[in-house]
Amino acid sequence: MTSVLAAVLAAGTVAERLNPDHRIYDSWWFAALLGVAAALAVVAIVKRRLWEKPPLLMIYASVLLMLAGGAATSLVGVHGSMTLQPGKPTAAFDDNGRTRELPFSMTLENFEVVPYSGTRSPMDFVSHVVCDGQRSDISMNRILRHDGYRFYQEDYGDDGSSTLSVAHDPWGIGLTYAGYGLLMAGLVLLMAGRRGPYRRWLRGGALALTLVLASQASATPNTIPRAEADAMGRMYVMYKGRICPLQTMAKDFTTKLTGSATYKGLTPEQVLAGWMFYYDQWIDEPMIKVKGEASVMAGAKRVSLSRLHFLDTMTVGPLSDKNLRGANEKYNLVKMLAGGRLLKHFPVDGGWYGQNDELPMSVADSDYMFIRLWQSYCQELVTKADWKGLAYVFDKTRIYQTQHSQGCPVGARLKAERLYNAMTTGKWLAMVSITLGLAVFATSLVMQARRRKLPRAIRIGALAWTVLLTAWLLATMVLRWVAGGHAPMAGGFDSMNLMAIVIGLVALGLSHRHPTALPIGMLTMGFCLLVAMMSGSNPPVTNLMPVLNSPLLTLHVAVIMCSYALFFFVMLGGVAGLLVDGATYRRLNLLMLYPAVALLSLGIIIGAVWANISWGTYWSWDPKETWALITLLIYALPLIDGGHAIKSDRAFNTYCMLAFLSVAITYFGVNLLLGGMHSYS
Repeated sequence: MTSVLAAVLAAGTVAERLNPDHRIYDSWWFAALLGVAAALAVVAIVKRRLWEKPPLLMIYASVLLMLAGGAATSLVGVHGSMTLQPGKPTAAFDDNGRTRELPFSMTLENFEVVPYSGTRSPMDFVSHVVCDGQRSDISMNRILRHDGYRFYQEDYGDDGSSTLSVAHDPWGIGLTYAGYGLLMAGLVLLMAGRRGPYRRWLRGGALALTLVLASQASATPNTIPRAEADAMGRMYVMYKGRICPLQTMAKDFTTKLTGSATYKGLTPEQVLAGWMFYYDQWIDEPMIKVKGEASVMAGAKRVSLSRLHFLDTMTVGPLSDKNLRGANEKYNLVKMLAGGRLLKHFPVDGGWYGQNDELPMSVADSDYMFIRLWQSYCQELVTKADWKGLAYVFDKTRIYQTQHSQGCPVGARLKAERLYNAMTTGKWLAMVSITLGLAVFATSLVMQARRRKLPRAIRIGALAWTVLLTAWLLATMVLRWVAGGHAPMAGGFDSMNLMAIVIGLVALGLSHRHPTALPIGMLTMGFCLLVAMMSGSNPPVTNLMPVLNSPLLTLHVAVIMCSYALFFFVMLGGVAGLLVDGATYRRLNLLMLYPAVALLSLGIIIGAVWANISWGTYWSWDPKETWALITLLIYALPLIDGGHAIKSDRAFNTYCMLAFLSVAITYFGVNLLLGGMHSYS
């Protein structure tokens, strides 16, 4: 039944993507299928006398509770929305076209968009309401509970109105949460029990798995000295909705154009300054990286801005080729910088403006002249090579910025962001880790075949590399956390970086008893870093979307990525088991599978609780959460009957190898093909 349910769920996500109006998971036959699953769970409890095995009984009972909770939510739960106008009491809400009445009224006093300090980027959306005579605030991840009803911030209007989600689910949430708790308790007891299957596998084995840089040298174009460029990078700029050091924008600018955060030994700030002050020289510098059709049309893979002039004439309709669009974006990026529209580094009356932007009428005359003449004065100092004077202007500009804006990051946040920007590595770190991992793993396989240990020098080198790489990744994660003011776990780069950290820690923890864990960790960390850096080097620190501003985000992503890291180990263990010793690697895979399945279960539960707090529903059949459930079902299958559901060692290891496809689809495939609220790049 497990495999049938997984297949139906997989087909359902694809069917709903092809025909969004056809709701598979709301159909009567899908509800009947879940009913059959519940009945089979009861049969299994009786047939296998699971009351004699409390951990398994708790797991099976938890499934029944969760299915009962879902049924209760579907049958008696109420979900709708209500729009509040300022000062007008409202007691009605809409439930799929049906008007329902609340047993009390609610009045909106006012709605407020709370921005990040010194910016216009929204940090939170807050409805100040009076509910049944009591004043309360409703915001993202902060709901209002009253008389069995829950109210969530959903939307707002330009007229000052606020739209709230309304939920009333007296039975479903309690049953479902009880199922969550029982499931985790059963999994913990299953792994902790002295006579349980996991403790038997824990006394077993070892772990294994299987499995360009190019440099350029030519004349360096003119720019300002490194010290003065560093002073320029210490200024502030409004970039991607947040106030950050200009260094951050310079790093992104350089990476966007060249594919790397440095160019010919120049810092990102020097590259940006070169375009600002030596534009006529840089326009002929073949530094812009292009691909595909753009490369064919330009006649090279790296071209100058002047060679990309043909893109400026392609204004008839949108560019269809993504590589042409990418090249056009780079062309326009430089043009925006040259036109004074990219650099927003002058704070005026709560906003940030570029030199050529239209300024508010309230700007003081002295400030107006300072803004309008800033570029010309700096250009004059550059022409005279008055580097001391240029650095003085940059320092004075930074003082002006801090005096006119309260949101400029200072102290630890500023230092953390600047240090993080300086720790950019590019793809070489991933490629080195992959290469070293392959070399050490190949050596370990040869030694294992000869029944000899890995040479001590190689083992020490592998250990040192894994320690240093893990420490480096932890440091960059902490720096992003401090600089951004929130846990960096909201995107693809962050989650892959976390997975690499977890893999490094697991490899180090297993290395004493299982020497092959080190090359496994090196190789796997390399793949994670390569995936993380495919879109460029370290991404910028960004403000967090209001709905993501929850501590549950950190727990949800951390736990899920820990499970994925273990599943990666299991996959590569399956590959190694097919090549070397099937029985040994079967034991090692089971050693990883139990905690991996438990962590994935916990991660899904945390995500469901977070969704219930944020949106009023703990399960919405979004493609990402559905595929996470599919992955859980697929990996739970080989654990049936204490790991003996698949008899043959070869079949078991093959299954472990192929099962990772579900993780790949969950993490990558959903983003690329199925979409949904969880999609990210």
